[in-house]
Amino acid sequence: MNNGQALPKPSGFMSLADALKQNRDQIKENHRAYLNASLTSLMELLKFDKHFVRAEGFSVWDAEGHEYLDCIGGYGALNLGHNHPNVLAALEKVKHMPNLLQVSPGTLAGALARSLASVTPGNLCRSFFGNSGAEAVEGALKLARAATGRPDLVYCEGSFHGKTMGALSVTGREKYQKAFLPLLPGCRKVPFGDLTPLETVLKEKTAAAFIVEPILGEGGVVVPPAGYLEEARKICSEYGTLFILDEIQTGLGRTGTMFACEHEGVVPDVMCLSKSLGGGIMPIGAYITTDPIWKRAYGSIDKAALHTSTFGGNTLASAAALASLEVLYDEDLPARARESGAYLLAGLRRLQEKYRLIKEVRGRGLLIGIEFIQPGAIASKASLGLINKLSDEYMGGMVAGVLLNKHRIITAYTLNNPNVIRLEPPLSITSSQLDTLLAALEQIFSTHKGILGFAASSAKTILSTFTKK
Repeated sequence: MNNGQALPKPSGFMSLADALKQNRDQIKENHRAYLNASLTSLMELLKFDKHFVRAEGFSVWDAEGHEYLDCIGGYGALNLGHNHPNVLAALEKVKHMPNLLQVSPGTLAGALARSLASVTPGNLCRSFFGNSGAEAVEGALKLARAATGRPDLVYCEGSFHGKTMGALSVTGREKYQKAFLPLLPGCRKVPFGDLTPLETVLKEKTAAAFIVEPILGEGGVVVPPAGYLEEARKICSEYGTLFILDEIQTGLGRTGTMFACEHEGVVPDVMCLSKSLGGGIMPIGAYITTDPIWKRAYGSIDKAALHTSTFGGNTLASAAALASLEVLYDEDLPARARESGAYLLAGLRRLQEKYRLIKEVRGRGLLIGIEFIQPGAIASKASLGLINKLSDEYMGGMVAGVLLNKHRIITAYTLNNPNVIRLEPPLSITSSQLDTLLAALEQIFSTHKGILGFAASSAKTILSTFTKK
């Protein structure tokens, strides 16, 4: 027996107290040595390597005390902003309760499922809880196959549904799929926004589900033609295919309504949620479906445990989600997103009229993308084409880097179209803060005369990073 003595900690072990004392270089070294070194290098190239130490509402602060305006909002996970006090208070209220206890129905999981049934459209009523958007998608795909008995899954070009194996199989960019082939069999890709190819595939009556985002998020914030979702819903119904809407990024007020499908009055068979469901504090994902579909998949005792999750619906995550839904209603964040989004889009389109660098501005509510024209070949022989590649593929990242490092405004590029920066600030952002963003963009575009000049300036910054190594 050890008589209550502590077990000696191994060399290299870092406590929480030690971790909180780290400086910027120590943090990056841990990432280079023990996490994703290449991703850390890319973040350094784009100068996305600040040391942030505090966050509240729209703002984050670095270790030097500088304040930054967050206009990316956790890729849509911070609809409520950073560390909303109501969500933190909810976690405090339940800290005495068992968080994980699978031998009885969870008190808060049931309440959350009931609340989701009340806020989602139509007759969606049965939820499954996981820990992320990708898990929500995985569960929805499994549900579709189990409920229909069909093998195929249909998805869109340019889509993004996650990077786990099933979600990746229905994500529409080969760059993320190629290294992991073969993926799930029976996954078939169709163009986004085009109903004819969709109907051609669904006529075969082998598709369990068609999964689609109401707006392509990582695809570059692409809004489909008016009526697309409504007609896709009808086609799915005609051929017995389940209609899965991925509202992980667009849901919970982001586009100006509680869910983006409400812009067209569409009710899916299955809806996937995550990101802001946990208030930006707790990880939680969910899908919600109808009672008949659920029963066809899992409606008997022998099928009840076919798909489960250890941490899904735990007390802390459920409490955060319940508090987040309450804040969305109490602060009427969908309406604020609708009004602020219209204001921001109008300002960005005025900039588009003045500067050729901007190819297109698009979006809905406070999910907005700015696409830039590719600058073409600017690389010197000395750079071995690196700068040409970065400027052609990461123009959005270059603009985001200038916004971060010169104007202290946080944005990011979209994964499936890196020439697009997306703007997804907290939904209660003010017009004054949006004016700050617009003024910063105006200064960037007016200072860098012409597309090549802007790319060359960004390239110089990146090259300087290499020369310092």
